Amino acid sequence: MATSVIDLDRILRTTFVASAQHHDRVASTNDLAAQIAAGMVPEPRTPLLVVAGEQTAGRGRGGKRWWTGPGSLAFSVLLDRANLGGQARPLNLLALAAGVAVAEALTPLLGAETVGLRWPNDVLAGGRKLAGVLVEVLGDGRPIVGIGVNTNNTALDAPAEIRARVGTLRDLTGRTQDQTEVLAAILQQFQRCLAVLGSAPAELAARADALCGDRGRWLRVECGAELLTGRCLGIAADGALLLQTAAGRRAIYSGTIRLSEKAGSA
Repeated sequence: MATSVIDLDRILRTTFVASAQHHDRVASTNDLAAQIAAGMVPEPRTPLLVVAGEQTAGRGRGGKRWWTGPGSLAFSVLLDRANLGGQARPLNLLALAAGVAVAEALTPLLGAETVGLRWPNDVLAGGRKLAGVLVEVLGDGRPIVGIGVNTNNTALDAPAEIRARVGTLRDLTGRTQDQTEVLAAILQQFQRCLAVLGSAPAELAARADALCGDRGRWLRVECGAELLTGRCLGIAADGALLLQTAAGRRAIYSGTIRLSEKAGSA
């Protein structure tokens, strides 16, 4: 499948990436980006892109493993404060900016399929998980934004326990994609979203809210030791998940969503 080849020269010409590396196989693009940031003298020019054809230990939030099937797209972007408008940004908003960028970049490829976000870091298409985002911060405060997209892989190759929840561009569209075009489109949109995040974060949050795929659904949200159940009201202007619980409305800034079987209204 020749479409897995990444043209780094084209990425450097057409996106905001200042330096880039491509590897056929790595444990984790986020980990490799952190190692490069720690070990390169002088420091790497940012944004630094690390992209891999395969991850053997890719992960999502909470240390969960991210399945990287053959033909998928896995990459990480190391940013610095200049890329964020000169200010530190809350991680939930940075994750939403990446999620919005992926959703908006992939929507034109998916025709009539509904594309949405599952707060704070998943992109869904046709009700299945198409992409995920993992934001991690180095000791010096620089964020690494890891993104995994199911492009030319197929859910048929996924582990049995997640197969029914996996969506891929190949499965949803019936064709393979040019990986360089997909990567360039996401990076270009991510740059635009970062600019909005720097100047008008509430506008970025509103775009995330418009894409919220769980609005009106009953959710269970694990917030540390606390488990909340309620109806999703969308995403707030500061990037929080809004949940209507039996005890009242809650704004959640960090947590893991679980769908709830409960029906009715809180």
